[in-house]
Amino acid sequence: MVAVLAMQAEGSTPEPTARKEPRAKASTPGPGGEKRETPHLLPKESGEGKRVVYSLGRDRVWLVGGSGDKPFDTFAVWPGSVRPGVGEHKVTGLRDATVGSDGIPVVRVVYFSRAGGSAAAFSAARDGASPEPVPGKKTGAIRLRTDDSKSLWGFVKVGTDVVVVR
Repeated sequence: MVAVLAMQAEGSTPEPTARKEPRAKASTPGPGGEKRETPHLLPKESGEGKRVVYSLGRDRVWLVGGSGDKPFDTFAVWPGSVRPGVGEHKVTGLRDATVGSDGIPVVRVVYFSRAGGSAAAFSAARDGASPEPVPGKKTGAIRLRTDDSKSLWGFVKVGTDVVVVR
């Protein structure tokens, strides 16, 4: 209990514990032809210039500054039940804090699409958790760890490109 109060007093939140980090799904041939995991490589054909790249298949985001198209950050995410469409989107809104469509208090919300009647947005749960999507509930929430949401929040502004790839 004291540790929890100390963390609250410092304004930090614990790392997500409810779900494991998604496994890498991309691979490249290694020495001798065997496959090796390469989860951090930026997907090909993921746009140009400053952008956020979100891979549906890898459950991963890259922040690309535009110079040389090398990502300066990448991290795993936990998607909701409604996936945004593949293609180019724009950040349409930013919100410091709210309650997600799944009833979870969230912070640093970055809206970028509407899909299946639900807003697609990156966010972090206020308590740092990354819960499983609520069965039967449509949610476009794409959850990030607390530190990752801070990195994304500092990177984007309204109008920033978000490229969704398979």
